[in-house]
Parts: sequence; C-alpha cells; structure tokens
Amino acid sequence: QVQLMESGGGLVQPGGSLRLSCAASGFTLDYYAIAWFRQTPGKEREGVSCINNNNGQTFYSESVTGRVTISRDNAKNTVYLQMNSLKPEDTGVYYCGAVHDAKSVQAMCVRFRNIEKIKWGKGTPVPVSS
Repeated sequence: QVQLMESGGGLVQPGGSLRLSCAASGFTLDYYAIAWFRQTPGKEREGVSCINNNNGQTFYSESVTGRVTISRDNAKNTVYLQMNSLKPEDTGVYYCGAVHDAKSVQAMCVRFRNIEKIKWGKGTPVPVSS
C-alpha cells in the first residue's frame, strides 16, 4: 500500500538541468522525511539531499551543494529534486526514500545513512553525458 514513485529522469548533457519527482501513495507525505539517494554500478547508494517532516529543513551532500534544491508540495503529495549544472559524476539511478521517526530522520537526513527502515521507490535513471 505504501509506495513511492520516482519520475523525471533521462539523458541530460553536462551543465544541463533536470527536475525529479517523488510521488507518494498510501501515506501522507506531510509526516515523512524524504531523501534522494543515487547509485551507480559497483558503488554504494549515496545520499544526495533530504527534506525533513517538521520545519522543512533541507540537507545536501557536499558534492551537490549549490547545484541542487529539494522541495516538498504536500498538496500534491510530492517531493521534487531540482538539479542544475549537472556533471558526469552525477550519473546514477536516483531513488527517493521515506522515514518518519525522529531517530530515523537523523540517520537518513543528517548522516545520509542507508538504514533498513527507509521505504524506497524503484528509482529513475539519470545519465549525464554529451
């Protein structure tokens, strides 16, 4: 019943922009912190950004700070990830994940830990290439 669905991925050239969407079904997004992680073959899933479930505080990895903006539209039950000035190193399958407990939010958003409690979507691929 609880589902997350990513969309918006696709081929983009270096320096280009892309907006990803994470739509929630089966639960109300208002009460959940939502994170974006990405993964490439042979690498661990790494945190990109997060938005919490209380005051809308946002978090970004050092590799994307200044180029990425995460936002939440509770009326649409959707979280967005606006990515600008994309680099080939940004290539990967992007996943959104959700948690709602304070301890899990701390782990996922502040520490960017891939904990078991995270509810993941299926991912959307983002190849950054010319």
